[in-house]
Amino acid sequence: MNKVRVLGVLIDSVSMDEAVCQITEFVERKRPHLVVTANPEMVMGARSDQLLEEILERAQLVVADGIGVVWASRVLGQGVPERVPGIELMESVLARAAELGWRVFLLGGEKGVAEKASAAMKKAFPGLNVVGTHHGFFKPGHEERALLQQIKESNPQILLIALGVPRQEKWAAAHLAELGVPVAMGVGGSFNVWAGVDKRAPRWVREMNLEWLYRLIRQPWRIRRVMVLPKFVITVLAERFSQKGTASQ
Repeated sequence: MNKVRVLGVLIDSVSMDEAVCQITEFVERKRPHLVVTANPEMVMGARSDQLLEEILERAQLVVADGIGVVWASRVLGQGVPERVPGIELMESVLARAAELGWRVFLLGGEKGVAEKASAAMKKAFPGLNVVGTHHGFFKPGHEERALLQQIKESNPQILLIALGVPRQEKWAAAHLAELGVPVAMGVGGSFNVWAGVDKRAPRWVREMNLEWLYRLIRQPWRIRRVMVLPKFVITVLAERFSQKGTASQ
């Protein structure tokens, strides 16, 4: 796959369909693979978090979740074909899982959220085989070991992890080899949407690439997270000017 580097993070230049095809190949290979949906917040976080940077570098698939990453990829290089929103990639994977009989495990969210999300997913994707669920508020030690054992005994092919960025990526990277799950993917707040806890922006808002603004209006506490966007834009433009300067020498 072609890759584009955005502020040090390699982004796979794939469309939604291509990403799902790649994940299908991962399942068929039966070896552990990490799928990451990268937005500007994650890209900026990797600049000051060496562990996150290394995880992103080693991930088998990193898609552009966020119009900011798509824009940056085009400013800094060849560019990726389109935005691949994490929740929509998850839904496409669930549809493929229902079609092909893959086993799915849902990890994350408040207590009861994964179960509600599972029930809604099974209605939307008839035949979907959710082999286990667990909330995201487990403690290190005995509770975490019990969770790992539960996942291994469930033998899923797809592990969806909703622990928030970057905890979900770090947890997956730390335990993926032990679990042996063919595909582990961080899905942020997607379970909350499917469980009815949160609402996603209307389609017309998403088509205008203003989903971030919709979230901010509904959840003003996100302001600190949104403030990374102007920093991201400035850093991308500075990188672009640096590239031009190097090329002219």
